[in-house]
Amino acid sequence: MREYLNPRVDFAFKKLFGSEENKTILIAFINAILPQAEQIADVEILNPYNQPARVGEKLSILDIKAVDKQGKRYNIEMQVADQVHYNQRALYYWAKFYSEQLMQGKPFSDLNKTISIHILNFNYFDEPEYHNAFKILHTRTQKCYFEDLELHFIELEKFDKSVEAITTAIERWTTFLRRAGEYNRSTLPATLSCDPAIVQAMESLEQMHLSEEEYDLYEGQLKWLRDE
Repeated sequence: MREYLNPRVDFAFKKLFGSEENKTILIAFINAILPQAEQIADVEILNPYNQPARVGEKLSILDIKAVDKQGKRYNIEMQVADQVHYNQRALYYWAKFYSEQLMQGKPFSDLNKTISIHILNFNYFDEPEYHNAFKILHTRTQKCYFEDLELHFIELEKFDKSVEAITTAIERWTTFLRRAGEYNRSTLPATLSCDPAIVQAMESLEQMHLSEEEYDLYEGQLKWLRDE
């Protein structure tokens, strides 16, 4: 009926990571970014995926927002189109997401750490690494006194490790996002199938039920991605 869905396509990405039924996939992806001491067990998706009613109608969410049991907030976004001022865009949306926690009359102590995770389908930073993390540091001592700000960027095109050589969770997810359209459950390489969350994500992509209208929407976005 169709080729396997590409998780980089806006439609499939949001349905895969932003749906309540796939919350364990989202948690596993976030944990792949976080250090071991900050691993999370559960999150609440603040803007769960809702299906567009008609072909061509915009998705109800532009990114995925979640909060864990300690109140820490996460913003995850897949960006396929190159943008000249993406650093400013990312910082602006981090600030918006951070500041909307504080209701009128509430103390600043109610603000919780906010982490933005941006998956880029293009190269942006003049850095060799595919995963770059940013915090506010003291210019002389390099100490971090502003713990609440943290931004991560994963540049998919910079990741050139072979499938056979990957070993970490973040490498598995980066490979999955780059190459999931090439695999199915039976052809998933051993370095990916060893991770239950990756297997679940692959199964979720295969089992996504698309109506004719939904498939037309997906195909339109996939064509645009290929053109880019």
